[in-house]
Amino acid sequence: MVDAEGADGGGALARLRDEIVGCRACPRLVAWREAAATHPPASFAGEPYWAKPLPGFGEEAARLVLVGLAPAAHGGNRTGRMFTGDRSGDFLFAALFRAGFANQSEGRRLDDGLRLRDAYVTAAVRCAPPDNKPSPEERDRCGGYLARELSLLDNARVYLALGAFAYEALARTPPLAEALTGRRPRFAHGIEMPLGGSDHPRWLLCSYHPSQRNVFTGLLTAAMFDDVLERAKKLLDSG
Repeated sequence: MVDAEGADGGGALARLRDEIVGCRACPRLVAWREAAATHPPASFAGEPYWAKPLPGFGEEAARLVLVGLAPAAHGGNRTGRMFTGDRSGDFLFAALFRAGFANQSEGRRLDDGLRLRDAYVTAAVRCAPPDNKPSPEERDRCGGYLARELSLLDNARVYLALGAFAYEALARTPPLAEALTGRRPRFAHGIEMPLGGSDHPRWLLCSYHPSQRNVFTGLLTAAMFDDVLERAKKLLDSG
């Protein structure tokens, strides 16, 4: 197994990272992530696998926080960093680079030099799930980590949910849950919700998940995702 880079910053966020990495609370996910490492596809045969839960990564002072579903079995579960080493990550980091939120357009491995700028990437569930489908119980069990992570990212102004699963997780997570009570619309690409805050207003944006299937079928295009990131930049500038 490989060593992973922790989230940028130290202190409480670094301690939370260590706690996440050591978690074994979901037996089904533990078994799946470790089986993926033991029986990789031929294209990754012989490569070391991370095969543990993944913390988020990026700048601790980030104003943009992106939340995905979960690591891919042979992507983040292999490399040890969210959205790294798979097609979803290829799409995501290229877009973040175009928008100025990343210093390069690729994220292939831990030592590739990728750094996020004013952005932080995390997920609703920290272990690779079978068929990319965590159960509601697994989502809720991981929800405490997401809530604590968001509370430590106290400079965040825009939260971007990547897919309906992430949207549901965020809607159940403080501090967003309180702001969305009683007025939450059905998930759709491009929807935007103010979360309040007079001194430092916050927003929740939604995008289809940049999965290989969504991109290949044209449900999500690079132009569509660029538009969402451009809107995020405008909201950040307005606040």
